[in-house]
Amino acid sequence: MPPDSQSQRWVVVGAGGMLGHDLIAALERAGADVVGLGHAELDVTDAEAARRAVAGADVVVNAAAWTDVDSAETHEAQAFAVNATGAGNVARAARLAGARLVHVSTDYVFDGEAGEPYAEDAPLAPRSAYGRTKAAGEWAVRAEASDHLIVRTAWLYGAHGGCFPKTMARLAAERDRLAVVDDQVGQPTWTRDLADLVVQLVEAGAPAGTYHGTSTGETSWYEFARRVVASAGLSTPVEPTTSDKFPRPAPRPAYSVLGHDALHAAGVEPIGHWAERWGVAAPEVLG
Repeated sequence: MPPDSQSQRWVVVGAGGMLGHDLIAALERAGADVVGLGHAELDVTDAEAARRAVAGADVVVNAAAWTDVDSAETHEAQAFAVNATGAGNVARAARLAGARLVHVSTDYVFDGEAGEPYAEDAPLAPRSAYGRTKAAGEWAVRAEASDHLIVRTAWLYGAHGGCFPKTMARLAAERDRLAVVDDQVGQPTWTRDLADLVVQLVEAGAPAGTYHGTSTGETSWYEFARRVVASAGLSTPVEPTTSDKFPRPAPRPAYSVLGHDALHAAGVEPIGHWAERWGVAAPEVLG
């Protein structure tokens, strides 16, 4: 029989982040015994601290990460310490505790050059420092904890942190028009939906392996920005442009659409279509 959240003790590492907040809330809704650890409570680069922090846990979720994609280009060693070494520390600690590990990863482990959704077993080919450190984190998790669920996600937005919709709504209120890239395609994903999916995966007793936690469908940043501006009740014109007009230190994947075959195989429904989910999320995210 699959485990019941109410009978398990969960530890959420990285609880201070946008996803971490929603993970804690999802587990509280499920009636779980949950402990949230932000960076102040646990530095994942400290292996012994990680071991102590997750002792007695049944499920450990690692949502801690160096997520500043551009600064990772010039601070790759520091990003590696968190995203790879830290991931390995948490995975080892979970194994020693006899706990199931859920590790959150990213679309940046792929090259972004595909023409169809990336399968869970597609070859990793990161093009940025952030992607390299997150790919190394996946390898560390697989090496350290056989009972793992690696959940890759992308284009996250939520109520508890800075995100694309909040930025677009603010800029649309300040400017006469917006220019947003239309040559990057992905799956806008609400952190609340991802948190619920993590709980569902564990409750379903999903086999160890890699899963994709993104909304279904696909869109460009430009089209998503148009939806955001409309949801904010604004009429600011949004114009399409190209990525080369906004050079950044780290390359952005042009195609970040992830497939969901592993979820279907595990009997877990993927998150709904991005546009429908944005319609539900908008009032909470935009406040």
